[in-house]
Amino acid sequence: MSHTPRTGIRTLIAADKPSNVPMQSYSPVSIYGKDAFTMQTMRERLPKNVYLRIERIFEKGEALKEGDADIVASAMRDWAIERGATHYTHWFQPMTGTTAEKHDAFLSTSPGSKSEGRLINEFSGKMLVKGEPDASSFPSGGIRSTFEARGYTAWDPSSPAFLLENSLGKTLYVPSIFISYTGESLDHKTPLLRSLEAVSKQALRVLRLFGNTTATHVDAMVGAEQEYFLIDRRYLTLRDDLKLSGRTLFGAMSSKGQELEDHYFGSIGSRVLAFMAEVDKRMFSLGIPARTRHNEVAPAQFELAPMYERANLATDHNMLTMEVLRSTAERHGLVCLLHEKPFAGINGSGKHNNWSLCDSDGNNLLDPGSTPLDNAQFLVFLAAVLRAVHRHPIVLRLGTIGAGNDHRLGANEAPSAILSIFLGEQLCSIIDSIALGKNNGKGDSSGWVAGDIKVGVSTLPPLPRDVSDRNRTSPFAFTGNKFEFRAVGSSTSIAPANIALNTAVACALDDIATELEASLGKGAPFSKAVQGLLAELFREHRPIIFNGNGYSAEWAQEAAERKLPNLKDSVSVLERHSDKEVMEAFLRQGVLTERELLARQEVLLENYIRDVHVETKLVLDIGHAVILPAAMRWMHTAGKIALASRDILGAGANLPEEKYFHQLREHVVGLMEALDALDVKHEELDNLEGIRVRSEAARDELIPRMAVCREHADALEKFVDDALWPLPKYNEMLWQL
Repeated sequence: MSHTPRTGIRTLIAADKPSNVPMQSYSPVSIYGKDAFTMQTMRERLPKNVYLRIERIFEKGEALKEGDADIVASAMRDWAIERGATHYTHWFQPMTGTTAEKHDAFLSTSPGSKSEGRLINEFSGKMLVKGEPDASSFPSGGIRSTFEARGYTAWDPSSPAFLLENSLGKTLYVPSIFISYTGESLDHKTPLLRSLEAVSKQALRVLRLFGNTTATHVDAMVGAEQEYFLIDRRYLTLRDDLKLSGRTLFGAMSSKGQELEDHYFGSIGSRVLAFMAEVDKRMFSLGIPARTRHNEVAPAQFELAPMYERANLATDHNMLTMEVLRSTAERHGLVCLLHEKPFAGINGSGKHNNWSLCDSDGNNLLDPGSTPLDNAQFLVFLAAVLRAVHRHPIVLRLGTIGAGNDHRLGANEAPSAILSIFLGEQLCSIIDSIALGKNNGKGDSSGWVAGDIKVGVSTLPPLPRDVSDRNRTSPFAFTGNKFEFRAVGSSTSIAPANIALNTAVACALDDIATELEASLGKGAPFSKAVQGLLAELFREHRPIIFNGNGYSAEWAQEAAERKLPNLKDSVSVLERHSDKEVMEAFLRQGVLTERELLARQEVLLENYIRDVHVETKLVLDIGHAVILPAAMRWMHTAGKIALASRDILGAGANLPEEKYFHQLREHVVGLMEALDALDVKHEELDNLEGIRVRSEAARDELIPRMAVCREHADALEKFVDDALWPLPKYNEMLWQL
């Protein structure tokens, strides 16, 4: 019997013996942050007055004082070199959606003729604060001509520098923003920082109206759960689709998928547990508060969840988490798949972006209080989120786009593409009481007596952390003291989602503060002004609340009646990027300029086109050079068997061998024709002009034709002799750990 490289790899994996090498025990507390230049490290290494000024940068957003950069750079250099670092890099997040870095050595020649040839370690304040990478190949959306290479990285002092190690040494990473020569943002970090300032400014306006005079700023807090798949790395050598696009463009469903859901929260295998243990240790060392690890619902799928941090730091840490997952998997002979849909027919992966607001005194503004004033404040911030999602759904939907996420959103595994908010019956009952002046009779389990709620006079019913059951079909769910934005893709940065969320909420808080200030200016009592505004807001934005099944066809119809947009794919969303109401939200809060917004629209459409075209070329290459040759060899064998049966039994016999051959040939011919049609259309689209025309054609012409190719190829996988099939199958990749 003949063998393919695939069957050889399968044999090797089956013969592998589990590693019994124990991992050295350690205390997470003792190593936490040892590879990060944290505030604690700065406290130990900087002069007290310099440290206090740096601390104020973190707490109040004050500017860096002249001269402090040199002192910080010197301390940072010494700390890094003591730990074995030889190079440093400004680590930034361009609009490619990944991270970028250019390494420079801590070296300079000593000046003077007597010292010629002598090297010294150098890392000045100027080198820390600003870098100048060759930026010509990064997407700019027309902000910069392609022949102009100048772009600047600038140190973000609100995010600690850190060390990363590989087999060749350690490098100091300095989190940075990335801007053009003219000062426009070319990255995700810059608008994220602007959005954080915007939401803090508007939240403080509201807090001041409630008499809070101590809070100096408000932080958007985020905890980003990360889902991912693991497979044996050896399979990647035979799957160019996984290697180059992150997902399987061909592959029939395994005989066992996730039907029994026995993988979910199941016992973690020793090989995966060893990987997870090393991931945890590396993340603790980097100061990333990893807390939860477990098996997810799909086979070979897992999840990691951190504790909450400031949104800026959480974003950096999530990008770093993805890098740690990938590099650690490689050391364990695995590959970490972060694509939203690496395997058809089973659940894909996402990120649950848990978001809340916290003032500088440590108060969660989305945590229901125990006094009338606290409750009123909670309801105002709750109303602001309702308004943000209802008024700015396209803004928020822009934070969830991507060709990969299009395969997941709207399916019965992820939230609907229709943005709505889940609050649960108890909160809805409270909202109705305020909006309509009566209790709707629901949510009385707390013992709350039905009747009107007078904000600022009567307390609300006690609201525990989890006021209702979860609703996994909701894209935006209130879960006790935070909102869970469940539509973010697993491979993408969480920055766009949080930029959008912070901006939309800042707009809503701006409106609320302006209304309250106007009412108070006219002499209205504060409690009456709040009561009236809340009633108005809850009535206006009640349509965004939906507690039911977001997967149902009835909800799509009801959402249309509520005038909630249902944009099912990234191109449809991006075409709305330049809508007046979308652009005004970002412009109003100073998060993005008009030029930056239009540039982002172009870059994101180009990213979409690129992703689809890469997949198209892979389908053509694998279909023609890998699948068809194997299928035709087997068709040749099946044809000889059918002819031999006819010779023996006669031409008139109704032979199942002939039926089998014709079914096999039907899919071979079908795949040939589908590949030819895809190839022709791909060449046509290469000559189209206009980014919107090209993106729509990629969505409407290439993706459906790739699906036809896959339909025939996956059918052939079920026909062709297993010993001849060249691609690793789902039941091998998903069930070998």
